[in-house]
Formats: sequence, structure tokens, C-alpha cells
Amino acid sequence: MDFAYSDRCEDYRGRLLEFMDREVYPAEPINEEQALASGNPHAATPILEELKAKAKSEGLWNLFMPEERWGPGLSNLDYAPLAEIMGRSIELAPEATNCSAPDTGNMEVLSNFGTPEQQERWLIPLLEGDIRSCFSMTEPAVASSDPRNLETSIVRDGDDYVINGRKWWITGAAGPTCEISILMGVTNPDADPKGRFSMILVPMNAEGLTVQRSLPTFGFQDRGGHCEITYENVRVPAANLIANEGDGYRIAQARLGPGRIHHCMRAIGMAERAFDLMVTRVKSRTAFGKKVSEQGVIQDWIAEARIRIEEARLLVLKTAWMIDTVGNRAARTEISAIKVSVPRTALWVIDRAIQAHGAMGIGDDVPLSRMYALGRTLQIADGPDEVHKMVLARRELGRYEV
Repeated sequence: MDFAYSDRCEDYRGRLLEFMDREVYPAEPINEEQALASGNPHAATPILEELKAKAKSEGLWNLFMPEERWGPGLSNLDYAPLAEIMGRSIELAPEATNCSAPDTGNMEVLSNFGTPEQQERWLIPLLEGDIRSCFSMTEPAVASSDPRNLETSIVRDGDDYVINGRKWWITGAAGPTCEISILMGVTNPDADPKGRFSMILVPMNAEGLTVQRSLPTFGFQDRGGHCEITYENVRVPAANLIANEGDGYRIAQARLGPGRIHHCMRAIGMAERAFDLMVTRVKSRTAFGKKVSEQGVIQDWIAEARIRIEEARLLVLKTAWMIDTVGNRAARTEISAIKVSVPRTALWVIDRAIQAHGAMGIGDDVPLSRMYALGRTLQIADGPDEVHKMVLARRELGRYEV
């Protein structure tokens, strides 16, 4: 078993680490100032646009894309350490390199299932970073942890489809450059549960589409927002359908597998950043006559954090390797396992880092409170922990005959 990174991975790691030190970390306070001054939490700041241009010029762009015609063609195993590095500056690095959700998943859908016309119209601008996108699936009226509950209708009418429904927690929909939504809805209500759904491309400026509000997460308004959207007799061309009627569930599973991997990779990066902040803090402060880092309870936190991070990283790398070698379906157990274990690990480390900072940890002078909100959200986003545990348990039970 070889635990060394490939030569290609090492090359990109070195370049990305240097880019983070030289460009991204110094840009963080500037980004905060510019975002506050703009009065619009969803707009890209000038410094972010500068970072995107620099990353693109240095070849640190679309690193997630496994298709060589669209990106560098890195494997999931090669991309994993890069996504972890990006997660250390979760507000800037993923978007600066055009590797942020939900665009990554949408680009993979268009790459794998889109027609040449759909790719030309929407995929190319996304790959270039000229526009952004959202993925419209979750609904307020049903338990969307079981996507078979979705009710939004997609009805064929001549050369068009007509869409009616209500969605929410649609990440990215508030961004001023968000131009396209991939919507999942019901085209075949009488089909079997997995054959009822389809996916369709809906321009954000379509008549009848209304972004009602952007929902804060734990008081934070994220870049791009998490929106509630109504679709009232929204009419789009039939050519906007992705693949065939009834393929929506299959496409969703193909999309969410790698997407969950990406989230977990970045969460490990958040944990490492929190670990760095915690260690730096406790080595610089004195309490009760000695360095805080010399207190036994603090040393226990540091040791436990390192153990948990290393465990999580190894499981993510194994999962990435399995997706590369045997595919998403065969790696379902591992995908579910990391989706539960990695956010839990990140939250544990971030929580201890907050405690080590005292009152400073719950403020905005360090990024820990926002990281905690993001980590806690991951225990719900892309499937709550309980659903992933159910999937994992059923697969394990199925291996035994009684």
C-alpha cells in the first residue's frame, strides 16, 4: 500500500500551497472589509475577482474536473489533498480556483449528461468562471432527505416544459452572476419512485421564477446565499431537459457522490486551519502561572484533534481511491461513512479551538465561528447524518445471512 501522493498531485500541491501563502491568506481581511463596505453579502468582492484571475493564469483552475478536455484531468485521489488545502480558506480559495459548490457538481452533470448544445451554452461559461449556477432540489413542504418526496412538477407542453413548485436552501441563487439553475422535479408521477424525476436547465431570468429570500445559516449570509425560490408556470424549451425523462434520480446520485467527497475534503482543511489557530493561541497565552499549552487538558485536546484529523483524512483518501477504481456505487458505504465522520471531526476540532480562544473564539476576529456554522450545516446538507447511517447500516446488514 503506497501512501505517497503522485507526482502530479505533489506538483499541484506545491503550487497551490504557495498561492495560498502568497495570495489567499493575505486577501482574507481585505475580502471582509470589501464585503462589508459593499453592503451586499452576495456580491463578489474586487479582491476575489483578482484572486480568480491570478489562479486562472497560474493554472490553478477547475482542478476538480476529471475530464481532461475540461480541466487538468486529476483523479479524485489526486484532487483530495488539493481540496483540503482550499478548505483552509473556505470563504475564498474554492471560488478563487473555480472549485466551489454547487458549480462543481453542476459542471460534472453537464459534462457527463449534457448535450453538446447545453455544454456550449452553459458548461463553457461555468468552466471559464464567467457565470455561476445553483442546484434546485430541496423543498420546504416535504422531507427532502428522501428525494422521492419531491413535488415540483415538470410538465411537457408542446416544445416546452412548464415548471411549478417551491424550492429552498438553493445555494448560490442570490449571487449576481448566477445565471442557470439545474432543477429536479416530477415528470412522470405514475412511474416507480426512482423513475418519477427529471432534471432540467432553468435560466434564473425565466419568467415566473422568483427568488423570494436568502436564508441565513446560524446568522451568516453566505456568498451566493441559500435561497427560497418559487416557480410559477415557468416555461423552458424541451431541449433544456438533461438526458431523458425519468433520469433525474440517477443523475442526482452521480452528482452527489463526488460532491460529498469534495465537501469532506474541504472540511478536513477547515479542521487543520482550526488546529493551527488553536495551537498558536495556546502557545502564546499564559494562565495560572504557565503557558496554556502546558495545561494537561489542552494537551489532551491537541493530541485527540491530531488523531481524529488523521483518521478522517485516511478514510477520505480511501473513498477517493475507491471512486477512482470501482466507481460511486461500489463506494457508497465509504461515501456515507465520510459524510458522517468528517463533519463530526471538523466540528470537534473547531469547537476546541473556539474554547481555547475564549471570548475571541465566538467573534469575527478569527474565522472559527463561521467555520463552525459551515461544519454544522454539513451534517444536514447533501443528506443528513441519520440517512447516511441508515444507508450504511443497511448495506452492512445485507452482507450477513441469518
